[in-house]
Amino acid sequence: MRSMATTRASGTARRASDSSAARALARVGLAARGVLYILIGWVTILAALSQSSQQADQQGALQLLAGQPYGTVSLWLLGIGFAGYALWRLSEAAFGVTGEGNGAGPRLKSLVRAVIYAFFGYLTFKIIAGAGGGSQTKKQQDLTASVMHHPGGRWLVGIVGLVIVIAGLVLAAEGVRRKFLKYLRLSEMSSRTRRIVERLGMIGTAARGAVFAVAGVLVIEAAVTYQPAKAGGVDKALLTLRHQPFGEFLLILAALGLVIFGVYGLCEARWRRV
Repeated sequence: MRSMATTRASGTARRASDSSAARALARVGLAARGVLYILIGWVTILAALSQSSQQADQQGALQLLAGQPYGTVSLWLLGIGFAGYALWRLSEAAFGVTGEGNGAGPRLKSLVRAVIYAFFGYLTFKIIAGAGGGSQTKKQQDLTASVMHHPGGRWLVGIVGLVIVIAGLVLAAEGVRRKFLKYLRLSEMSSRTRRIVERLGMIGTAARGAVFAVAGVLVIEAAVTYQPAKAGGVDKALLTLRHQPFGEFLLILAALGLVIFGVYGLCEARWRRV
């Protein structure tokens, strides 16, 4: 009996340790995501003011950081954070999402996020190794061109663009409707802190969704006009804003929105239920 009790206690302690490690991975990863979006927003502001040659995307943000004092150390921390975020999302895909139940939809979203942030980790370590050259936008355009040369390729590109638009609009709607609050430990916040975090989440999530939606529209336009050069990611979407009436103002507004989302991401690292 004593041996069985000892075994059960050992198993419980092991599960508690695993859970604690998973929470640590999640929080480090969420913090890394927050820092990334702050950097993207900052690069965008510099680009709007014509003070930076870096592209306003994930790679440009990481390359900007690489050129700063202690840049390599910071990149290592971010790379580890992205890896932690990817592992956390992978665990959600396998075992269920906290606050969402065990439905297939939330698990699939977590799997997609795991793949995306695993790529960000890979990109970070490439930049540390000095092999981060080349433009993400150019690579995306080359891939789009390659797909469009196959039968049905334009339809496939158009569908991908539509999915990105829908995902962006859903993100924006979630921000406006404050759906992100259900993931936070609100009881641990003061009323003032909750109001600040709520506003950061609303503005930041809506801005991030809007940028994604613009990127999706560009992919659809590339498929419709058969011009792969019109496709691109965050950098291309922000560049499109710059070419609109009051473009510099719109670009800075979008950049501030991404910075705000990054700050919200740091709050999420502190208060997210994981």
